[in-house]
Amino acid sequence: MDSARVQPPTHAGTTDGLAWAAFLPESDAEPAGGVVIIHGADSCKENHADFAAACARAGLAALTFDVRGHGQSEGPLDGRALDDVATMADLLRERFGVRRVGLRGSSMGGWLSLTAAPVARADAVVAICPASWIGLYGGLRAQRFEFAADRESLTELLRANDEREIVRDLDIPLLLMHAEGDEVVPVDLSRELAELAPDVELVIVPGGDHRSVQHDPEMQERAARFLAEHLGAAGGR
Repeated sequence: MDSARVQPPTHAGTTDGLAWAAFLPESDAEPAGGVVIIHGADSCKENHADFAAACARAGLAALTFDVRGHGQSEGPLDGRALDDVATMADLLRERFGVRRVGLRGSSMGGWLSLTAAPVARADAVVAICPASWIGLYGGLRAQRFEFAADRESLTELLRANDEREIVRDLDIPLLLMHAEGDEVVPVDLSRELAELAPDVELVIVPGGDHRSVQHDPEMQERAARFLAEHLGAAGGR
C-alpha cells in the first residue's frame, strides 16, 4: 500500500544504523507523550506516516523507523530487534523531551510492540493484527519474506519471545485491533491475547483484510486517542 500523502516529518535522522522520521505536534511545548511506530514485514517507515500525523494531531510526538533489513536502516533483521525498539523509545525521551512512551505496531510490528514493551519501558501499547512468533518463524523458514535477515539470531529471538507469555505479564494498557477478515494473521490470535492480558481493550472490525485496520482513518484516530489518554498528551485530556 502506498504511503498516505501527509506533511513531511519534522525531523529525520539515523541512530545506531536505524533510519527514523519524527512528527511533532504544532505546539511549541514539549510533548508529554510519544509513540514509536513499528511497521510490518517487507514494509517501511513511510507507509505509516499517516498514523504518525494522526498522533501529532492528538498532541503526541510520533517516531517511525525502518526495522533492520528494511528501508534505509543498516544490516539485516536480527537478534537486536527488541533492543532497536528500545533505542527508538530512548531517542524520543532524550532528544524530544518525551516522558512517557507508547508503542504501536502492525503485523510483525505488532509482535515487536508486544514483545519489546518491557525492554523499551513502554507505558502503553497498540498492536494491530499482531503476528505470532510461530507465524513469523514459519514465514522465515518458508522464505516468504523479502527482507534481509540473520536467520540464526532472528530465529533465536523469536523462540525466546512468545507473545502470549509476555502479554500475560504486561501491566500497562493494551489496545488490540484486528480485522475479522484478516487473511494473514487469524483474528483468533488477538482474541486469545485479549484473554491473557491484564489491562486490555479489544476492537474487532467486521470484514476487512490484513492491511485495512492500520490505514482506516477512524481506527487511526481511535488508536491515537487511546495513546494520548494513557501517555498524558494534551490531546488526550
